[in-house]
Formats: sequence, structure tokens, C-alpha cells
Amino acid sequence: MNSAVEVCPTTALKMIGEGALLVDVREREEVAEASFDVPGVMLIPYSEFDERFREIPADRDVIIACNVGERSLMATRFLMHNGYRNAVNMQYGIVRWAEKGFPVKGELKRKQGGCCCGSTSGSSNGTGSCC
Repeated sequence: MNSAVEVCPTTALKMIGEGALLVDVREREEVAEASFDVPGVMLIPYSEFDERFREIPADRDVIIACNVGERSLMATRFLMHNGYRNAVNMQYGIVRWAEKGFPVKGELKRKQGGCCCGSTSGSSNGTGSCC
């Protein structure tokens, strides 16, 4: 399998303007605090991703995003493994997106990685890596 393609938030914003779909894989509690303020953003929490990924159109350019890019990279690889050829990961997630001044609803409080298992308190093993 090829490596996942990663794009910076600036490229992601340009792709969204050209019709790409942004899929946020953060958990609902995270999105309730702050969310991407772009038309048509799709929320599929990582904890539900393997059950719901088929909701993502396979024939459209798709950008997968999370808080800092860890969960979204795993979700992008998962999509690639399941035949999605137009999925890319947004590096550095909503944290960098907000730092760039791109549109966000709410206030971003979490400025570090969250655990891929659905925990919003950070990494499950305390090392900063995803579980």
C-alpha cells in the first residue's frame, strides 16, 4: 500500500474551495468546543470510523482531519486500505488550521493530541503517541 498523502491546512483550505469534502474524525465533545467553519464538513468520530466510513463518497476528493493529525492519518490509511484513492490527511489538524486564522466556530481549547480510542484527555499511554 502506498503512503498516505498529507497536506497542510493551507492546501486543505484551497482543496475545500475546489470542492473537496472535509471529514472531521474528532470526537463529538471536541467538536462541541470548536469546529471547522466550512460548508458541508462531515463528522465521523474516530471511535465510529470503521462502522461509518462508507458514508464518505469514494468518488470525491476527501480531506481527513482531527486535532493534530494523528487520528486522521490512521483514518486516511484505513480509507486507502478500503479502496479510497482520493483521501488525504490534513497535517497538524484543527490546531494548525486555527493558528493560521482559518475559519473556526467556537474556541479551541485542546492544543495537543487526543487519543485515537475516543479519549479527549490526551494519549492513552502518556507518551504523546496514539494508542
